[in-house]
Amino acid sequence: MDPSTIAQLKQNACETPQEAFFLAQIQDRCERTTKTGSPYLELTLTDATSRLTLKVWSNHPQFAEINDLAPASFIRVEGAWTQNQYGLDGKGWQLRPLEESEIEEFLRGDPETARKQEADWNHIVTTCTAIADPRLQALTSKFLSEKGDLFRRAAAARRNHHARRGGLVEHVAQMMRTASAICTAYPDLNKDLLIAGVLFHDCGKLWENNYPEAGFAQAFNLHGEMMGHIPLGIELVNKLWREAQDSSEAGTWAALEPPSEVVRLHLLHLIASHHGTREFGSPTLPATPEAFALHHIDNFDAKYEMLSMAYEDANELAPGILSKQFPLPANPVTPLPSFEPPLA
Repeated sequence: MDPSTIAQLKQNACETPQEAFFLAQIQDRCERTTKTGSPYLELTLTDATSRLTLKVWSNHPQFAEINDLAPASFIRVEGAWTQNQYGLDGKGWQLRPLEESEIEEFLRGDPETARKQEADWNHIVTTCTAIADPRLQALTSKFLSEKGDLFRRAAAARRNHHARRGGLVEHVAQMMRTASAICTAYPDLNKDLLIAGVLFHDCGKLWENNYPEAGFAQAFNLHGEMMGHIPLGIELVNKLWREAQDSSEAGTWAALEPPSEVVRLHLLHLIASHHGTREFGSPTLPATPEAFALHHIDNFDAKYEMLSMAYEDANELAPGILSKQFPLPANPVTPLPSFEPPLA
């Protein structure tokens, strides 16, 4: 039997127990207490594709052993898996630490996810290379060259969407596809600025939502916790901009229109306003067409991913109606399939 990924396990689980095993890293381990006062553990397990929560009750034969596992341990979990009203549930499961050879294989990641993220990375590089404004093109090129490794292993969030190693690359690539499509419908939009805004809007998450060089457990970073990704993104872009201004090619920028300082301010505005409201962390509100476009592109791609996760994970309350998943506003409903003309 080949190992499942966590995403595959969620997709395949149903009311009938399915025997399967998977490899994972412990993202978090919390000690909790039931209403009757009995202790239990709550493990957050993660791999290249997704994450799941596994409860370890005090009567589990491995309770003490699991409680002694080192943080970020690599493990193999095998059992019978079902989907119930509370989500994925395992029966008769056992785990053991991975051996060194198994850890090396696990860290290579899921091949399908790796192929998708490689294609998304190439799309980002190609799209940024095509930026016509030499200042924005130089800035994006400098970022991808200097911060590419950090960028490629960052997540787009800690929990709600694209919360996996490389998830930020997936999120940004899809946003760039959407931004390019919207610019064909609204040709007055500054496409160069919007594409650069997509690349940089979450660049602070290189510190807020990053991963170690080897591992799928998302790390915490003091800068990310104390500053947040929007101030960090503004600081990074300002730093890159100053360094780009010192390059040999910047000598020709003084005569360009619009002026370089105005371009910089518009780009910073996109980063500062992309959450859309102060309530959700933006220090300023969208004030340009590109800022509104970026906010809605970002929000739509995040919500689309959340819906995809709900279709994968959520319990079915009634035919076509799934249980509500935070932070979606309502119970997700199975989408209507596209119309296919009947065969002649």
